[in-house]
Amino acid sequence: MYKRLCEYIEYIDEQTRKDKLDKLSDEEKEKLKQQLLVQTQFFQHERLIHLIVTHMFAIITIVTLMGMIYFKTIPLLILLVLEIGLLFPYIIHYYHLENGTQKLYTFYDRFIGRKFGNKYNEND
Repeated sequence: MYKRLCEYIEYIDEQTRKDKLDKLSDEEKEKLKQQLLVQTQFFQHERLIHLIVTHMFAIITIVTLMGMIYFKTIPLLILLVLEIGLLFPYIIHYYHLENGTQKLYTFYDRFIGRKFGNKYNEND
């Protein structure tokens, strides 16, 4: 998913550059805008799913840690090490999804003519 997000960010970055955007007809701009909104919704959904999975996995890891502290068994220690080993890649993956989705918002702002760092236009 992260590879797809990076490829789409690269594509939409190219499409929303000022010189290229000025050459598009109003119909092409609207189509590109709708495509951006749909793709953003897909990535938002993916981000939500990964947030839920990451939180659940973190809770399971904490429960395993508590069990390990209470029971002090080798199988729980092995399970805990495996869960911690998987938890970090989940967190990193979610981090990339979150930042990539936030970047899509800036492309939408660029597309509709908002300035970075300024307040939203009154007519938006």
